[in-house]
Amino acid sequence: MTSASTTTRPAGVLLRITPPAFFGTRRAGRLIERNVYVYRRGWILLVSGFFEPFFYLLSIGIGLSTLVGPLHLAGGRVVAYAVFVAPGLLASSAMNGALFDSTFNLFFKLKFAHTYETVLATPLTVADVATGEMGWSLIRAGLYSGSFLCVMAGLGYVGTPWVVLCYPGALLVAFAFSAIGMSATTYMRSWQDFDIVLLGILPLFLFSATFYPLTVYPGWLQAVVRCTPLYQGVALLRGADLGIFDWAILGHVAYLAAVGLAGVYVTSKRLSDLLLP
Repeated sequence: MTSASTTTRPAGVLLRITPPAFFGTRRAGRLIERNVYVYRRGWILLVSGFFEPFFYLLSIGIGLSTLVGPLHLAGGRVVAYAVFVAPGLLASSAMNGALFDSTFNLFFKLKFAHTYETVLATPLTVADVATGEMGWSLIRAGLYSGSFLCVMAGLGYVGTPWVVLCYPGALLVAFAFSAIGMSATTYMRSWQDFDIVLLGILPLFLFSATFYPLTVYPGWLQAVVRCTPLYQGVALLRGADLGIFDWAILGHVAYLAAVGLAGVYVTSKRLSDLLLP
């Protein structure tokens, strides 16, 4: 007699334990396709986050750069102020494109439109939802970053031909901030919580060595700034633009990639808790 707890299976068949999937499959592309259809008539919303860093770049290049003059960097290198600031603003543009889409957009779908309940009635899974929304955020940030790079080149605010590496670097910055934004949004309860998001973006934008070298800060503040994701992105893109390649570049890449992967993992877990019974 076989006990109730005994599981029978054909001979030669091994029991396979499948770990939970936190990263989606190719079905996530269907969610990206849905977003494309939704935004094709609201394209003006896609370009809104591009303008703030763009206007900063114009104002610095036309006015402030003439007052500040060239900057003397480590190693005796001298660069124009606009060339120094431009990669930092590119990182900020990637942050804006990714963060706003992965917070406001995700929150509306999750709490008000209840889009994901409908999506989960299809073969798509929670992991597909997280990966699809991440992919859409990267597409939006990629549009911002590509446009911003064209403007930088048109205005002559590029340091070296290595500036082409700034584009994949900007996508990595967007990946990290998309993950941060999505995971944080799953904990938000109302629109008032977005005040915290805006409160976090402003000091990041102002104090991540975007407008002046890190060495102007006191020692304790330098240590704090180095731990922020936007500083890591600014340092990565500035190094690529100026052709400064050292071991620190690998550290920036590893930091941003780790933040992005951790954010996707947390988002998938939280969406599972919120959407699945």
